[in-house]
Amino acid sequence: MCKGLMGKKLGMTGLFASDGRVIPVTVIQAGPCVVTQIKTRATDGYNALQLGFDEVKPRHVTKPRQGHFRKSGESCFRYVQEFPVDRPEDYSVGQQITLDIFAVGERVNVSGTTKGRGFAGVIKKEGFSGGRTTHGSKCHRIPGSIGSSAWPSRVFKGKGMPGHYGVEHQTMQGIEIVDIRPEDHILLVRGAVPGPATGLVAIKKPKILKKK
Repeated sequence: MCKGLMGKKLGMTGLFASDGRVIPVTVIQAGPCVVTQIKTRATDGYNALQLGFDEVKPRHVTKPRQGHFRKSGESCFRYVQEFPVDRPEDYSVGQQITLDIFAVGERVNVSGTTKGRGFAGVIKKEGFSGGRTTHGSKCHRIPGSIGSSAWPSRVFKGKGMPGHYGVEHQTMQGIEIVDIRPEDHILLVRGAVPGPATGLVAIKKPKILKKK
């Protein structure tokens, strides 16, 4: 079975449980994804499916990619990503992968790229408390002293500083699937996932550690 699927985050909403509780959920348009290439251990060193998602016009992709996509059909895709698979021989190029690989109640890992917030100071970026606001203080939102005294006379690695904030790849692990609506290719997962609305996300089955 394919171990994952690409999707598009649509936003957040809430569902009422049978006992009246409100469950916050993220709505994801997951798939359908098309198999654009099959990789096997014999030829590539590992088993995986290369999936294409979000169909676009051919003029929006490069000529080499058009030739690559032509092997799996006439469609071109905005995103391409590989997902592990146990038995690649069970799949064929051009086959669609849908939400059938997931089940309600299953826990998955959801990866995405966080929102970009531009250049940010230490209060917004690192959570600093800031300086005092009274008695003539002019140090409200600055980082303050960053160095040391005579020893070790350097700035330690990892020191929180102003800088670019966001646009980082993050993975939320063990998120529960609350509902699946296969007719609309909609997946509802509990809680929030990284990224803005319409952002690309990858839904993957968690790895099962083998006992030694």
